[in-house]
Amino acid sequence: MATEMNTKKTIPSFDFDQEMKRWNEFLDVINKPKSNLYVTPKQAVWKKNKATLWYFPAVEKKYAVPILLIYSLLNRPYILDFASGSSVVEGLVKSGYDVYLLDWGIQGYEDKEMNLEDYIDDYIKKGVRRALRHSAAKEISLIGYCLGGVLAAIYTAIAEEPIKNLVVATIPIDWSVNILPDKWMEGLKNGEFNMDRFLDVYGLVPSQYIQAAFRALNAPVNLSPYVNLLTRSYDNRFVEKWGRMDQWLKDQVPFTGETLRQIFNDILKENKVVKGEFTVRGKKADLGNIKANLLAISSKNDTLVLEEQSRPIMDLVSSEDKTFQVVEAGHVSLALSGKLASLADKWLCERS
Repeated sequence: MATEMNTKKTIPSFDFDQEMKRWNEFLDVINKPKSNLYVTPKQAVWKKNKATLWYFPAVEKKYAVPILLIYSLLNRPYILDFASGSSVVEGLVKSGYDVYLLDWGIQGYEDKEMNLEDYIDDYIKKGVRRALRHSAAKEISLIGYCLGGVLAAIYTAIAEEPIKNLVVATIPIDWSVNILPDKWMEGLKNGEFNMDRFLDVYGLVPSQYIQAAFRALNAPVNLSPYVNLLTRSYDNRFVEKWGRMDQWLKDQVPFTGETLRQIFNDILKENKVVKGEFTVRGKKADLGNIKANLLAISSKNDTLVLEEQSRPIMDLVSSEDKTFQVVEAGHVSLALSGKLASLADKWLCERS
């Protein structure tokens, strides 16, 4: 019986020139120098120590109440102005808001004694006052992201300044909900895992340690971005965004020892913010003091900050106008996609 052979090619042809181009693009992105941190036009209006208050003027001003963005202490805040077309800052200034952003800078060993109270009282409070003075506005809106949202909420609870609106996104407010590995949290609460000796020795926690901690929590995805880059190195837009994201992910900043000590002991272990026991230089930061309009945003696909950690803020504040919104996004993609800007604008436009 005769057998008919399939003469069609089963192995794709190898295009040497195309493959060389792909690998060259891959290597160029890996080795190229850092790009500019921010993409939206800005100017510095205030500086203190390592911190800078950036001002991004509205393209066409529509609203009297400006916005101050407060990001986490763990990463650089330029993730909020990541790339044109998907930037949170760009989206807000195009919507008609004057925007200010508090960039913490990179702390040095000489800053090892700085704690959360210093960041709140010496930087956020004074940054708010400078933004109000610069804008000649009577009130201001705060947008806090992740740990920046915790700091913004604590500050608003003790603020003498006119905070009209408070927006918090992916805010880890309630640490009775555990997102750390069970053994870590168990060791922290029973005293087996104690950071004090480590912090006494180091003073300033190196950025490499912060990066290693995040990798420990996200180990399976450490290599996948490089596979994606190699696969899509023909796509110039993808390559440009990949390069900026890779830069940001590796741009963790050193953490002052006293700040990390307070986070571990007062916030994670004792859950003092939720209990109303956290104090800022003698002032009790009871979230029940917050009467500003509140929007809390939680990301449905967030594996770092769960909805259950964020939702309790709704019962803790005294705001009459308060909204809790769950969106389809991850912890970082909420900012990367620019979705935060559209969500904030839709809510703030009637309150600004």
